[in-house]
Amino acid sequence: MPFFKEIHINKHTTAYFWKISEDMEWLFENVQLNEKSVCRIETMSSIEHKKGFLAVRMLLQHIGFTDFNLFYDEFGKPHLKMEDGRWKMEEKHISISHSHEFSCICISNQCIGIDLEKRKEKTLKIAPRFMDISHLENLSESDKIAKSTVVWGVKESVFKLKNEKGISFPKHISESPFQLEDKKGKAQLHFNDIIEDFNFHFDFVDDYVFVCVLQ
Repeated sequence: MPFFKEIHINKHTTAYFWKISEDMEWLFENVQLNEKSVCRIETMSSIEHKKGFLAVRMLLQHIGFTDFNLFYDEFGKPHLKMEDGRWKMEEKHISISHSHEFSCICISNQCIGIDLEKRKEKTLKIAPRFMDISHLENLSESDKIAKSTVVWGVKESVFKLKNEKGISFPKHISESPFQLEDKKGKAQLHFNDIIEDFNFHFDFVDDYVFVCVLQ
């Protein structure tokens, strides 16, 4: 299956999803890769990881970019080189995530971080390690799994956005109470004597939880 769907988070922020059903050969033949990416994919041992990597580049092509527009800074954070096309007149930020059969990219004019996680019982079991479990009270088992996955995604997304060593999920990132039906909420980062506020948005894509954090 090619391009799966897009989610409009706000006027300037859109997430794009690719559901991976193609084999490696088809993806490799239909995607443009720069030399660094060719070398990088040759070092990957996991077929799933390789497919996720290639599907991200397919999404870039779907919205008018290629792998040649994508580069990573010294900390491993992705950036877009704005050369021409419909994005030329304003700076665009990108965040990337992939999990099992889905890859996702999000493009915005704001600093963003995204995460895509499959809903699973394991996340709920380890929830006391990374979140305030009072936020799971009075929920069904399935909703507890969904909400703990959202919170994990929020913290992962804040970590990606800030990209600073030493940030701890339980110690430094907190989420305000929210309801699953809200599909949005607020989070804070307390780190190095600075408090930063974030808005987060989330949605459900098949059996996955998608989270986008904006500063």
